[in-house]
Amino acid sequence: MLIRTALSLALVAVVGCAKPPPTFQDVPPAADLYAEGQEMLASGTWLWIFPRVKHTKAIEVFQSIIDNYPYSEYAVLAELAIADSYFGEAKYEEALSYYRDFTDLHPQNEKVPYAIYRAAMCHAQRVESPNRDQTATRQALDFLDQLLATYPYSEYADEGEDLWRKLRLQLALQVENIGDFYMRRGEWESAAERYRSLLNEFPGLGLDAEGLYKLGVCYAEMNRLVEAESIFQAIVQNYQDTDAASDAADQIADLERET
Repeated sequence: MLIRTALSLALVAVVGCAKPPPTFQDVPPAADLYAEGQEMLASGTWLWIFPRVKHTKAIEVFQSIIDNYPYSEYAVLAELAIADSYFGEAKYEEALSYYRDFTDLHPQNEKVPYAIYRAAMCHAQRVESPNRDQTATRQALDFLDQLLATYPYSEYADEGEDLWRKLRLQLALQVENIGDFYMRRGEWESAAERYRSLLNEFPGLGLDAEGLYKLGVCYAEMNRLVEAESIFQAIVQNYQDTDAASDAADQIADLERET
């Protein structure tokens, strides 16, 4: 009997000391939580060396907004902030998922252009060199095409267009590299096909003169001399003061000597 009484008293004491579960009143306002999360994401370093951005903690804070204030405007902003947090941690797949969900769930939100641009950036961060697979490049371009077509006057349009050109250049260089590969092997028709593709699909990226010159060389090697000379003449006339123009002039002189 004494043992039972002692155990009962001990149980009462433990229960009495236990911390009660938090109530809704204990949760800070959504605005305060959002400010707290943003402060955690503020850039900076400790001792000028170690990053002090607390992405994981910030995600927890932003998620608490979504859980406790699902109909608040801060819940919508928290979704985007979680995406930014993952992006800051270089967890691009997770970030991409949140950016995509944001644009799908809130198509009228003013932050949609930003979400689309950042989704493109998630893919751009995984772009390989031109001699490697370019799937990520094409995926990034899909989002940039959407941004530039749907929100051409957004504040992210200029940055998006710059990135679009860089990624298009990536694809163009891959096509040129393949053409160069075939040219080194003396497979002139296969090389010419790639250079024509380069000129038709990726004009205005700074590779036009070079691509034309290599196409002209291919035609010359295939004994399509009239077409080759026409290309070399076009380079001399339209791309003056370039290495391609100088090389094209030499090719014209060689063709004239041969005929």
